[in-house]
Amino acid sequence: MVNLIPSEKPGVKLHYLIKAPENTQWALEKKNSWDASKPATVYVTPELTKEGTPCKAATVILRTKGCHWWWSSGCTFCGYFNDTRDDVTNEDLHNQWNYSMEKLNNFEEVEMIKVYTSGSLLEDREIPIQFQEFVLKETHRLGKHLVIESRTEQLTSKKLTWAKKLNPNFTVAIGLEAYDDEVLRFHVNKGFSLKSWHRAVEQLKNHELRIKAYLMFKPPFMSEGESLTQCIKWVKAVVEDSDEISINPMNIQRGTIIDRLYRNGDYRPPWLWSLVELIKRVHKFVRPENGETSRLIVHPTAAGKPRGAHNCGKCDVEVAAAIERYSVSRTLDEFSDLSCECFSRWKEEVYSDQNLPIPIGVGLNRRNKIEKLFDFY
Repeated sequence: MVNLIPSEKPGVKLHYLIKAPENTQWALEKKNSWDASKPATVYVTPELTKEGTPCKAATVILRTKGCHWWWSSGCTFCGYFNDTRDDVTNEDLHNQWNYSMEKLNNFEEVEMIKVYTSGSLLEDREIPIQFQEFVLKETHRLGKHLVIESRTEQLTSKKLTWAKKLNPNFTVAIGLEAYDDEVLRFHVNKGFSLKSWHRAVEQLKNHELRIKAYLMFKPPFMSEGESLTQCIKWVKAVVEDSDEISINPMNIQRGTIIDRLYRNGDYRPPWLWSLVELIKRVHKFVRPENGETSRLIVHPTAAGKPRGAHNCGKCDVEVAAAIERYSVSRTLDEFSDLSCECFSRWKEEVYSDQNLPIPIGVGLNRRNKIEKLFDFY
């Protein structure tokens, strides 16, 4: 615990800053208002099969008790606690599944089902073992490829051996966020290390399961330019160990540390131009001339909105659509006709971030004018 700014008040651990919103009146009221028999959301998106064939995928985000890491600490950016209920039962989860099937015509029009839980499906403390077993068996019975999310600590040999007996082929997505232990600890408060991630990857490979790595673009306390520099490095670092790499540009969720920074004028969500540049810079690593090493996916949540990745407002729809198309087409031609006056402003900001000693950047919505940052006397 370090006090970066001199103060008479004692420092506060990051843990307590993260946990504080959960116990506020608005958070408790919202949590108890949810219908436990209905999922948080259900929708269909264009996707690619593991063989690379275009298909449709159903995404089912179940309303659960949430992530066990959140119960003890939590990540600086994650507001999924807003969608949870503490009293969700096995029966509730089955009702949510039935609701999803009814809404999506019994999953007949999709080839892939993504089951997300605001935590880890294979975590016994979060999800009843009976429901874990049901999802694994049911998706296999339906002949749909299953995608689940998990933290690294659940991916033990014992757990994966049990899961594979119920469903022999599924994808596990891990929220790695950054290939950097310092960023994981001080920017993200992730609760695990790169060593833990490599251990989980080894187990998944031993069980011949597909691996999807989530990487975050522009975590808290990092500038736009530094985020671009670092995320390129992170993609290169995980490309050989990941069947898919999903870049998640920061979007501001209520009641989080990043929300405090954003409302205080100390953080701007990423530029869409940064995501385009990132894709261009790493494309040759994920799709070398001799074949595809890994699939790169970029789906900006809340693109074009103030709390999501955005540009100037005029070009947001066009640029976001091109980024979305790339995730399926996997061709840089998607970006060949993009242009806007704000591109030069983005380019200047990134250049300044990468060349001036200002840790959290020179973005336009900084509270102080840029010249103030150099006013030492």
